[in-house]
Formats: sequence, C-alpha cells, structure tokens
Amino acid sequence: MLILKDLQQMKHNQIKLTMMTAYDYPSAKQVEAAGIDMILVGDSLGMTVLGYDSTVYVTMEDMIHHTKAVRRGAPDTFTIIDMPFGSVGISDDRDICNAVRLYRESGAQAVKAEGGHLTTFIYNCTKIGVPVVAHLGLTPQSAGITGYAVQAKTKDAALQLITDSKAVEEAGAVMLVLEAVPSDLASHISRLLSIPVIGIGAGRDTDGQVLVYHDVLNYATDRKPKFVKQYGDFSNGVTALSHYNHEVKEGLFPTEEFIYKTKIMDEVEND
Repeated sequence: MLILKDLQQMKHNQIKLTMMTAYDYPSAKQVEAAGIDMILVGDSLGMTVLGYDSTVYVTMEDMIHHTKAVRRGAPDTFTIIDMPFGSVGISDDRDICNAVRLYRESGAQAVKAEGGHLTTFIYNCTKIGVPVVAHLGLTPQSAGITGYAVQAKTKDAALQLITDSKAVEEAGAVMLVLEAVPSDLASHISRLLSIPVIGIGAGRDTDGQVLVYHDVLNYATDRKPKFVKQYGDFSNGVTALSHYNHEVKEGLFPTEEFIYKTKIMDEVEND
C-alpha cells in the first residue's frame, strides 16, 4: 500500500497520481486490481448508490458502513473517507469527535472535508494524528447555495481560492482536491503547494485526477459532467436483465447445462 510519504514523493518526482471513488466491495476490488493509487469513499454514494438527489442525506453510519466494505475489497489501497454533511463545521469538539470516529471505525487512511473555512479543524486533526484531505472549489455539500457550476471564475474568487489553498496546507492538510475550477488556476495552485493536488474538472496540470466510478463506467448514472470521460459501459445491464426475464418467463432458463442432476428420486420413489 502507498502511504502518505509515497504520495508526496510521487508529486516531487512529477509522477501523476490516480484516485477513483468506490463505495462497496466489488467496486473497490476492481479499482485495486486496476492498480489505481487511491480510493475515495465519497459521500457521492448518496446519489450513486443510495438514490438520493444530493449528498446531504448521507450519514456517518452510511460512510462507515461503505468504507468498511471498500477496505475489505481493497485492503492494499490508500483509502480516504468523506466527512458527510453536518459532521464538520459545527463546533471544534464535535468536529474532532466525528473525525476520530470515522478514522477509527472505517479503517480509512485519511478523512476528507470540504471548505476553506476548516483550517482549525484540519489543525486539530493533524495535532492528534488524523490525516485530512482538503476539498476546495466546487464543494457538493454546499451546492444548495453555490450550485453545480465552475468556481473561481473572477479575479477575486481566484485569489480567495489561492489563499484558501495555502491556508489548508499550512493547517496540516496532507492533500487537496480541487473540483470544477479553471485549469490555469488549478495548475498555479498545484505548483504553489508542496502537498499533492488532485483535480476533478480542474484540467490536466494538477498532480493527479479523481473521477466517480459510476461516471467512468456509465453505470446507472443520469448525468455526465463535462469533465467526465467514460472508459466503459455498464448501461447494457438493462438489456441483459430483460433477456433473463424473458427466458425465465418462456421456460428457456435454466437449460441442461445449468442444472444439478442425480438419480435420487429413483431411490425415493422405490423406497
């Protein structure tokens, strides 16, 4: 398993980092088999797996449950767990307790928290040994206010993002995710910081990339953000399931090759 020191060295050596979301045992197993560097158990599971229309309904219990399954599927991959909506930014004491619980019970190697206002939280976690990945730019937990749109498109907003990026690093963040920001700005921030910067919709010049498993594989997803490239297609699952439904209804499945056979009934009837 890569550790934080390895990830930092990869940035230093200009080796691109890869991250993919995963939410359960089979997806995590696939991600690890593909050799991807890191897994993010994102609160996006609320929309991709649990069927919510936003991430705000995801609970601490949801995150722990899914991350434990991911760890069983990918025991040798560096795993990050999202702090769900309402678990951070409330009070210093409550925030740190929630971070410790997620870190301890899930088996993840780091927690991720959204927003540039969480420098105290990052500092407090770092002080007690909980690694924190910061998340700036488009922060889905705040999408009810900001909307799903490209961030930092004005000079003032860009300067604020630069300030926030430096602040979370100084507070002790071990990594930064930048979402939906202009590529030139993301490139500047990646060069400015010593910690790895992972982009999602932030251009090619960040230290690495992260995408959502279901988006990459066109797996029961109803939307395709501009920054998503699909590398596979699970959408034919409906066709396969319809075929199964038809064969059972028509008595075509199971055929001989799928049936266990003995002569046990001959013995039963002759008894």
